[in-house]
Amino acid sequence: MSTYFPSGKDLAGQRKWYVVDAAGQTVGHLASEIASILSGKRSPRWTPFMDLGDHVIVINARKAVLKGAKPQQKLYRRHTLYPGGLREVTAEEMFAKRPDRVISLAVQGMLPKSKLGKAMAKKLKVYADADHPHTAQRPEVHTLTTR
Repeated sequence: MSTYFPSGKDLAGQRKWYVVDAAGQTVGHLASEIASILSGKRSPRWTPFMDLGDHVIVINARKAVLKGAKPQQKLYRRHTLYPGGLREVTAEEMFAKRPDRVISLAVQGMLPKSKLGKAMAKKLKVYADADHPHTAQRPEVHTLTTR
């Protein structure tokens, strides 16, 4: 009895493309579903140290929902590397300016913090509106499970 072990050859050719509509979806639930697709955990070929995930295109990021007090209380912090250069932006402000960035940061927070996680994050494409330039890849529509 032998166990199947995936090789690293032709991984890019076996990847699928999925389109996820974020309209009316909670950002956290959406991000956890997308992270599991990107990491390949939904695939029977999943191996912890290989990137076997698929590509994900998120559309209508502007119509995603932040529940509760998150729009006012959640902060995105960055530092300019100058003294006193800490910049804080609330989720409400970030969502108004860059809704695609809110979703991509949520997904990146759920991926591994390593080279493997960075490779997984590169397969995520987020768009604020319904149109995207990836029709040539013939993406499949992926519906999220409702809670």
